[in-house]
Amino acid sequence: MITNIVFDISNVLAPFRFKEFLAEKGFDKEMIKRIIKASAMTPYWTEFEKGKLTYDEAMEGFISTDPDIADELYKAYDSCSGIMGRYDYTEGWIDALKEAGYKLYCITNFTPAGYEQCYDCISFTERFDGCVFSFREGIVKPDQEIYKILLRRYDLKAEECVFIDDTEENVVSAENLGLKGIVFTGYEDAVARLNEIVNRSERR
Repeated sequence: MITNIVFDISNVLAPFRFKEFLAEKGFDKEMIKRIIKASAMTPYWTEFEKGKLTYDEAMEGFISTDPDIADELYKAYDSCSGIMGRYDYTEGWIDALKEAGYKLYCITNFTPAGYEQCYDCISFTERFDGCVFSFREGIVKPDQEIYKILLRRYDLKAEECVFIDDTEENVVSAENLGLKGIVFTGYEDAVARLNEIVNRSERR
């Protein structure tokens, strides 16, 4: 029987507005690609999400990847406010699941700066029964240890959990531990697939 719903946050419950965020800071498409390549596509970003690097250390790493755009990188990341947004459906979805009796959790890869500066967009997590943030644990998805942390910390059984994430690799990692998985492609599809999983589990 399914009793727990485990969410990713970015692009599932709140949009990660990376390109829009950079465009709003005045960068053109080519510079946006270059900034993303020098930062989010590097190991320094992953270490920042793990909480292993400070902001200054992460910036040094990004700049070392493409020194010619040092000024642009500092402008891009002088503040992360606005990099996350809101979906209209999120609060209603949480309401419906809680009213149905489910416990709600999240496992998410997040940088410390993103958490602190965008908390207003993810404050719905206060309504959850538990959350695992990568920067607090020193581990990022799809490392199976981050799922194990959730299961141990909140005394959950994997077979009673459904994990919803927009990245297939993360979902497969959770499924390999026994959680049911949904690759998120949209709200309505996720609701339908969740209902299918719940109905199958109740028929057993």
